[in-house]
Amino acid sequence: MSSLIVYMSLHGCAGKAAHRLAEMSWQKVDLVNLRNQAPPPIDSYDTVIVGGSVHMGQVQGKIRRFCADNEAKLLTKRLGLFLCHIYEGEEAVKQFNYAYSKNLRNHAVSKGLFGGEFNMEKMNIFERALIKKTAGLDGSISRINNKAIEDFGKVIFHLDKS
Repeated sequence: MSSLIVYMSLHGCAGKAAHRLAEMSWQKVDLVNLRNQAPPPIDSYDTVIVGGSVHMGQVQGKIRRFCADNEAKLLTKRLGLFLCHIYEGEEAVKQFNYAYSKNLRNHAVSKGLFGGEFNMEKMNIFERALIKKTAGLDGSISRINNKAIEDFGKVIFHLDKS
């Protein structure tokens, strides 16, 4: 069995989640950050995990394009979908549903909302000003949900003993 994690991480949150998931697997996992890597052909993978984070109100365009370009193939794989979003509850669910098509959401065996973070040190001046204005934050904040990441990994990698 082989696994692929395709993610997009600009400031590190989705990357942290992707790497944590890869560490959980007992099998080889290929990690591809669409920020600086081309998406690979997914034919040879049994399991595919796709994840991103919300920027300017939506998941990154490269994640949307990867899903759209590969939807038919993704529907033949063991699929996991995750999203990093600083907000929780209904707003996070709304963003998840907007990020991934209904077909992919219905097919996914594991779906995760992993929380999020604002890492001001990695943001440009425009991003920092926007976060300060919209979220009222002057400094970095992390709300990564490690339990959600672990629960997702247990399901997607068949690690749950139940």
